[in-house]
Amino acid sequence: MSDDAPTADPGDAALQAAIARLLAPLAQLVVARGLPFAVLDEMLRRAVVTEAHGAHPGLPEHRRASRVSAATGLNRREVNRLLALQASVSQSPAPPRSPAATVFAHWRASDTYRTKAGTPRTLPRTGPAPSFESLAQEVTRDVHPRAILEELLRLNLATHDGERDTVALSKRAFVPRGDADRMAQWMGANVGDHLAAAVANLLGRGPAHFEQAIAADGLSAESVAAVRPLLQAHWQRLTDDLVPLLERLIAQDAAGGAPAPHRVRFGLYGFDNVARDAAAPPPAPARRKPSRKNKP
Repeated sequence: MSDDAPTADPGDAALQAAIARLLAPLAQLVVARGLPFAVLDEMLRRAVVTEAHGAHPGLPEHRRASRVSAATGLNRREVNRLLALQASVSQSPAPPRSPAATVFAHWRASDTYRTKAGTPRTLPRTGPAPSFESLAQEVTRDVHPRAILEELLRLNLATHDGERDTVALSKRAFVPRGDADRMAQWMGANVGDHLAAAVANLLGRGPAHFEQAIAADGLSAESVAAVRPLLQAHWQRLTDDLVPLLERLIAQDAAGGAPAPHRVRFGLYGFDNVARDAAAPPPAPARRKPSRKNKP
């Protein structure tokens, strides 16, 4: 970040290797979307200074700037510039959860809006429950059901049969394909919380967050494809169990009147690619030179 930054501790080699793996897909995104490095550099500086500044709330302000400078390797002038910029720019709150996403989840999890087989019902657009109108009103009274339906249709997550005036889900998961801004928010929320859980576990801050994964290599493309239906089935069962439980707990906490400041995010992901070593053709076997034996 600056020429006077402290030399990295050689003992942090494992940490640096881990961060390098985190930065690689970020660099891929930055290059693909044409984000200038200067913007990324400024964002990283602000994030590091903000974190270092908040780590010492008990110190006087002038001493906190010195401590931030010592912790980050940035000179005090740069630290003061970034702190002044932080104070002048209002921190935008996290975007609220989309009503369309909440309706989508409720539709897939509520017994009222599912068939006996557990699949989402095709619903009349209006009328008493079970209808799309009653579904939307169970989730929120602040947004008109028509607006929520239009958003689901725009994202190609639902279809509307105009002749029968019925609505059906067309996707199994709320992934807003084709909406670059929404997908960026989705990635930031999901990956941000996952990374926050991993960092908290690494630093030993608070109760351990659940974070487990299964990794395997030596698979063909056909074998990878054979795993995906199982992953999808387990995710659907987990969704069917978690969403109703969370809805009941939220209603229970609201009725109890006790403070309820906590939020949760549960996820499941799958990833596959071709390992770099496997992508390159194997080297040709070295030819062994015939050995010359000395004659007796």
